[in-house]
Amino acid sequence: MKAVGIVNYLPVEDNKAFVDFESDKPTPTGQDCLVAVKAIAVNPVDTKVRRGLTTAEGTIENPPRVIGWDASGVVEAVGPDATLFTPGDEVFYAGDITRPGANSEYQLIDQRIIGKKPSSLNFTEAAALPLTSITAYEAFFDRLSIDRDGANKGDTLLIIGAAGGVGSIGIQIAKQAGLTVIATASRPETEAWVTELGADHVINHHGDMVEQVKKLGLEYVDHIAVFNDMRHWDACVQLIRPQGGIVSIDDTEQPMPMAAMKTKAASLHWEFMFARAMHKTPDMIKQHELLNWIADRVDAGNIRTTLTKVISPINAANLLEAHRLIESGEAKGKIVLEGYP
Repeated sequence: MKAVGIVNYLPVEDNKAFVDFESDKPTPTGQDCLVAVKAIAVNPVDTKVRRGLTTAEGTIENPPRVIGWDASGVVEAVGPDATLFTPGDEVFYAGDITRPGANSEYQLIDQRIIGKKPSSLNFTEAAALPLTSITAYEAFFDRLSIDRDGANKGDTLLIIGAAGGVGSIGIQIAKQAGLTVIATASRPETEAWVTELGADHVINHHGDMVEQVKKLGLEYVDHIAVFNDMRHWDACVQLIRPQGGIVSIDDTEQPMPMAAMKTKAASLHWEFMFARAMHKTPDMIKQHELLNWIADRVDAGNIRTTLTKVISPINAANLLEAHRLIESGEAKGKIVLEGYP
């Protein structure tokens, strides 16, 4: 099968950061499904792995390492313990960071972290959704304990970094729960994007966010989701209401003073969408269930794809171009690659 992989962990400027190669088609066992990959999306986590931020310096991969954690495709075969899907099913998923990724023609994936593809979307549109949907859903409903079905209707949610992949779907998921969304964006085009997705208010995270929120008539917000990085920590601590919660997807070495969090009895939560698969938690199947929840709402017209750019075909040069766009910090929504040459 055709695949795109990493031999050396290199910066995005190096044209050898990815290689095209041939590999054996795998066979499913246990609860695995073998998926024929039709489209893949690129996320910041892909760029971190490619740069070697999670790998020992000087590591050389032989055979090349396949990464990529966002895909849509068709189930071709299933393992003997897999009962949720049958060959021919159209699916979408984000995968398991401890296993070979989606940047190949075929991939083995545990059925418990696969969802049915929204029938109203094509494979390219669907591939934009899994990782970011799982991240936003878990951040809001599992970590911050916001009620998915509207019991927290009217609560204020500040989404920092709202124009990116996670923020773009996060706005829509939050609106489904009845929240009032304050989104941050820093350019006219991203301000327009988050407004189009349903944000109630837009502020600029390069400015004084505390002052901007006050101008909305608010002293505090009920919930905060940090979907870019933790340089905004001090503002978050000032803005979160007493007994409120902050969730972050960023791993940071920046100082995070906690004294004011303690006196507010406020909580900090970390979201890492790979945790369930990485640690084989007993509730792994919740990712299957939440992806189906997303698919149902897409098909009902309540959530839209966040796809903004399509690159074809799937090969080393095009994948590296997608990584360049992600690392530029200027991308909005999701970048998807489709089809093998």
